[in-house]
Amino acid sequence: MTPVIVDHSAAEAPLTLDEAPPKTLGALDQGAFWANLGVSLLGFSFALFLINPLLDENPLTFTAALVAALVGSLIGTAMVGLAAVPGAQTGQPAMVLLRGLFGAKLSYVPTVLNIIQMIGWGAFELWVVAMGAQAIFGSSVPYAVWAIVAGILTTALTIYPLGAIRLIRRFVTVGVIISMAWFAVVFFRDTPVQTGGSWDAFAPAVDFVVALSVSWVPVAADYARHSRSSRGAFIGVVGGYTIAQVACLAVGVYAVALAGHNLVLEQPTAVFAPFVAAPLGALFFGILVLRETDQSFANVYSTAMSLQNLMPRVDRRIFSVIIGVLTTGIALIIDVNSYSAFLSIIGAVFVPMLGVLVVDYFLLGRGRDWNTSENAPSRWLMVIPWVLGFVTWWLLAAPSAVLWWAKIWDGVRGAIGFTPQPWMSASIGAFLVAGLITLGIGLLRRRS
Repeated sequence: MTPVIVDHSAAEAPLTLDEAPPKTLGALDQGAFWANLGVSLLGFSFALFLINPLLDENPLTFTAALVAALVGSLIGTAMVGLAAVPGAQTGQPAMVLLRGLFGAKLSYVPTVLNIIQMIGWGAFELWVVAMGAQAIFGSSVPYAVWAIVAGILTTALTIYPLGAIRLIRRFVTVGVIISMAWFAVVFFRDTPVQTGGSWDAFAPAVDFVVALSVSWVPVAADYARHSRSSRGAFIGVVGGYTIAQVACLAVGVYAVALAGHNLVLEQPTAVFAPFVAAPLGALFFGILVLRETDQSFANVYSTAMSLQNLMPRVDRRIFSVIIGVLTTGIALIIDVNSYSAFLSIIGAVFVPMLGVLVVDYFLLGRGRDWNTSENAPSRWLMVIPWVLGFVTWWLLAAPSAVLWWAKIWDGVRGAIGFTPQPWMSASIGAFLVAGLITLGIGLLRRRS
């Protein structure tokens, strides 16, 4: 009898949590996927906050900005990589993993928060794609048409997520590399390097770059669960995302200079103009616009994965279609602003949570018996370091763009007589406080 050969490389993600995930993604798949996520159209305008994170009269030097981009990316992607490893080892999506950390019922809290922010990011990315397309083709095609087309493409990718990742590795990544190299040559040749500035705002700049990276912490395991090894998942995240994000921010520094700092601050999409105006700019920028759908794909698919933590036996394709329609609808009416404030809120929630997870899973050894069942008992003690890490973040963070929120934390600092110093990092501080308190709780519980 002739043996039947099964092509596991074409296997797809399971439809419910009752099915085991196929382990089909290698380090190159992961690296290409995360490299594409590291390049974002609005990431170019984010370079403005890298150069001047406090938006004052004392920007960073160009060298300081590049070092901040590298340091922040390495810290942030290392965090994302650590979040990916348990997914590769257990085969569970990100929010389901939190059952082992907080218990099944308590895991619903970060799950709901993640669903809210993923829907927001999904709609935001569709807005970015539509605005990028209009920058190339003008207003002859209405914004709504581009948003709907991007929404349809995004939803289609989420139906076959592993196929989408393999498609990105084989075809999309090459186009992105060529496009980024082309714009780097054009911009570096035609734009003078920024002179002047200082290193005073280095720590806030690092925090901003970390926040750009750690926004992916609560979704990393959704893709790492399909990795052939935890090492491949970690290397793919750190290598792919770091290289791409640093390159994106470096090119963005020049693009912001060409577009004008004040104009980009008022209208972030103004950074698109130098790309389209460059020789062959419409062609290569069009590749980047099309590639932006992998960002919306990741957000919509991870929203579906998060919903499965609440409803584990519902077909993920049903969730994907519903979320795809919802994000498209939001994108049609969205008013995008306060990017840095939004990223800070994400970082403040998920960086300390990651600190708790890393210590509990890796250092305290609970990863050997990580309970992700639907009846995993609640672990209220783990909420304490998470909350204290959140507080630490805001005690150390630069003032929020949301005035009433900034006023609250100014009042807290004044009440306890604390003044954050320029060298203090909110992301590192929150991660360490949450992690150390978790370690202390774990050691005390062992003794008792």
